Formats: sequence, structure tokens, C-alpha cells
Amino acid sequence: MIEFRNVWFKYDETEEYILKNINLVIEKGRIYSILGDNGSGKTTLIRHMNGLLKPTKGDVIVDEVNTRDIPISILSKKVALVFQYPERMFFSPTVEEEIKYTLINFGFEGKELDERTDYILKEFRLEDFRDRAPFSLSGGEQRRLSIAIAVSWDPDYIVLDEPTTGLDGEARKDLTSTIEKILNRRRTVIIVSHDLEYLFELSPHVILMNNGQIMFQGKFGELLENEDIVIKCGLSMPRISLLLHFLKRDGNLNNLKYNEILNLLLDKLRCTNYV
Repeated sequence: MIEFRNVWFKYDETEEYILKNINLVIEKGRIYSILGDNGSGKTTLIRHMNGLLKPTKGDVIVDEVNTRDIPISILSKKVALVFQYPERMFFSPTVEEEIKYTLINFGFEGKELDERTDYILKEFRLEDFRDRAPFSLSGGEQRRLSIAIAVSWDPDYIVLDEPTTGLDGEARKDLTSTIEKILNRRRTVIIVSHDLEYLFELSPHVILMNNGQIMFQGKFGELLENEDIVIKCGLSMPRISLLLHFLKRDGNLNNLKYNEILNLLLDKLRCTNYV
């Protein structure tokens, strides 16, 4: 469990606080999303999870240990951070060597190193790319590799910072499949995002931030019932939630045929400039 207890943070005494009285609990084996517009404090928040930043006031507790009391090298074994731009994680000439480089740093060697590398390549469908240069992969493939690197040493928490950046429709589906594999391993996934459209299918527990404060915590569906706060925090409602809103507002549509319902919804969406 990761727990924030009355956490305040600023980089310098002369600056304003970037995080303001943050209290939250992240449990193991679940999927979470930290939402917010640019500058809301999302990235600063997640950098406290693996000790890259320490609170100015308050405490961050990871599996009952205060992050002030243990080095980043130990925390990073528990909490893996996948950068928004995956290429920033690449150092080696081939995909296979990227994975081995990370595993070696975490103490894997010999037969265990080779077996673990082969397992990760297979698990994340990277076997055909093992001899390819990471920078020669597509955007979606690079994203998959960056997550595979983070998962390779089996951390308890995997934090994905804006993972949908630059991904097309197929790559987004591939990302969802990868996230589901991590959840099947009973690990915690934390997605930092402002993309409610993508998160709709995953339906995570959400933490909505604005100006360094938590504005909402709860189920994704509950957030969509609070359109005012979503918009206030600089985000856009997903299109599917607008469809549900139209259905509720227009009452009983049971007597309409499928095509009639579809046309009605399309008309409504055109009025809101979504199609």
C-alpha cells in the first residue's frame, strides 16, 4: 500500500506549494488513474511514490516504510515509473539488451537472467524484435518495450505517465492489453493521464487533481456524474458518457428501432461538435 499523509511539497522556500495537503491510499492489486490538466501536480505526486522527491511536510509510506528512511535504489524495486516519452528509458543497442541491462542492475545474472529476459520478451510480444534497435520500433512498440522494462524485475507498483501520448487506435488497444496483463499478475497499475476517453473502458479508481490539490477521489463512474468538476479541472468528458447523458435525459427509448436511436445520438453529438 502507498499512503500519502498530509503531504505538502515545494522545490524552494521562495516558491508556492506544488502539492497541498495530499491524503490518499493506493492499495495493491488495483488500477488507479491520477487525472488533471497540465500543471495540476500529477507528475510531482508520482515522483514521491518512488522517492525521487521527498515531502516538504507530511509523509509518504510505501509498504509501511517512510520514503524518508530508505534510498531510491530500494524504492525503485517496489515502484517502477514509466516515462511519458519511452525513448528516454533506452540506452542499449537492441531490445534484448535493454531488458538485460535493467535486470542486471537489479541483481539478475547467469541462467536466471537469460530465462527472465526470454520470458519478458515472450510475455510482451517482443520476441521478433529482440535484435532490433529500440529507436527503430514504432511508437506503440516503444511504449510496450518501456513497460516491459519496468515490469521485468516484478515491482509491486507500475506507474505509467501519460501512456497514450502519440498512440493511434491500434496502439491504444495494445496498451490496454498490456495493462491487463500487469493486473493479471496482481500488481498495482497507476495511470497518470488527462485522457478520460481512453480510461472509460478501464474504469479505474480515480484521483482528480487541480492546482496541487485532490478535488475528487472515487470510482470512475462516479466522476462522470460530476461533469462540473471535470470541466472545472480542465478536462473533457468522454463521448460515451455524453451518450449515456442523452439517453437518460430523453427518457424511454425502448419503442425506437436501433437505427433511430443511433441517428438520435449522432444528432446530439453533432450539436456538441463531437462528430
